[in-house]
Amino acid sequence: MVDDMGRKLPWEVLHEIAARLDGAEIPDKHLKRILELTCDRHEMHRIDPSESVGILAAQSIGEPGTQMTMRTFHYAGVAEMNVTLGLPRLIEIVDARRVPSTPIMEIHLEKAAQDDLEKVRQIASNIELTKIIDIADVETDINNMEVMVRLDKRKIERKSITPEEVLRKLNKAKGLKGLAEMREGNVVIKCDEPSYKKLQRISEDTKHTPIKGIDGITRAVIRKVSGRYVVYTEGSNLEKVLEIDLVDRANTTTNSILEIFEVLGIEAARNSLIVEASKTLDEQGLTVDIRHIMLVADLMTNDGDVKAIGRHGISGRKSSVLARAAFEITSTHLLRAAITGEVDLLEGVVENIIVGQPVTVGTGAVNLVWSPAKKEGA
Repeated sequence: MVDDMGRKLPWEVLHEIAARLDGAEIPDKHLKRILELTCDRHEMHRIDPSESVGILAAQSIGEPGTQMTMRTFHYAGVAEMNVTLGLPRLIEIVDARRVPSTPIMEIHLEKAAQDDLEKVRQIASNIELTKIIDIADVETDINNMEVMVRLDKRKIERKSITPEEVLRKLNKAKGLKGLAEMREGNVVIKCDEPSYKKLQRISEDTKHTPIKGIDGITRAVIRKVSGRYVVYTEGSNLEKVLEIDLVDRANTTTNSILEIFEVLGIEAARNSLIVEASKTLDEQGLTVDIRHIMLVADLMTNDGDVKAIGRHGISGRKSSVLARAAFEITSTHLLRAAITGEVDLLEGVVENIIVGQPVTVGTGAVNLVWSPAKKEGA
């Protein structure tokens, strides 16, 4: 019908209209009117040829950014769980930080486990990193040159850990191999040489020996969201979490964009950039057209790697000397360009503004030539 009207719409828009009208009995006259209005709206929202989309995106994200908060908030409904929001989080996203200041995972579970609290607790226990210091008191006996690990029975039962498992892990740990033994329900680690320094090192190694859980995840909290249990974690390790049974691999995510890139690839990282930036702005009550955020995400990921928008990423790789110098460390860029004999062709917006020329976007992208009509007899 759209083709018959001589108009065009993207497949995605047509698919959404079809999905919304599915099952509804609408006369052709009304359907045609709906499509006409949709086409009009779509054409109205299209970018004009040679529009300076980069500057529009920068202004549209930068201006609301001045109204964002600088604080770190508590995660809604979860005690003692901090999450970075507002401007610090937006800066983390565009800087493509390897590790966010508050890494958090949202772990969804498969249907077999998402309504069973006991199964969810078991999965959360297997995810949360548990060290000796979390389940026992560690004492140093200087007289007998040994370290005593007094296990807390309540804690090891809650974490589903046995004393034999603790003994096995300690005997495999670096610096403690073969030194641990069971004595009256507790674990004793003998110092293999008469050295107080070595005894102190054994005590410290014992306290920080991991017993179970995933490296990097310090805490797991269970919340009920839309009638289903979801596990939220402090710390992130997407690769290891996706290997756990009953974890929904399609919906489990992390706020670490570079981790998503390393585990799932560049397309997933691009989607994560869009989602995280949109969520950060929405939480502050700021409305930014998603196309601006998509442009930034495309620019950061278009060559198969996640690049920061700073001098170590996109701005530092610009071909124009003046554009690079206008961003940061001006004298260094100009000096290096002068030494190497670099040429600036003045093709971009920034460099043309610096030298006082019309920019090559919008009306500056075309040259108009007026040829007056010749007078008769001239």
